[in-house]
Amino acid sequence: MDTTKDGQLQIELKEEVAEGVYANLAIIAHSSSEFVTDFVRMMPGVAKAQVKSRIIMTPEHAKRLLFALQDNILRYESQFGEIKLPEQRPTGYPNMGGFKGEA
Repeated sequence: MDTTKDGQLQIELKEEVAEGVYANLAIIAHSSSEFVTDFVRMMPGVAKAQVKSRIIMTPEHAKRLLFALQDNILRYESQFGEIKLPEQRPTGYPNMGGFKGEA
């Protein structure tokens, strides 16, 4: 791990990663040792959705991510207002063979 003299972590963000990848579905699976999150892009009228990125992390890091997302959502909503979710869940999720969660 590369740190500066004051102990701060140095993080490199490469240009191709900085552009980001759009996803409108996350599918989450887990085992006793890891959480796997597939970020998927579903397009209207297209029967086949594409996994755009897969992130694998330990259960401890998954829980840290949960807390970080909760904190950021609370701060976002205090600044911009409540994020409203549609009452009806979208249908047509792809069968991903054994995945146990979605977000």
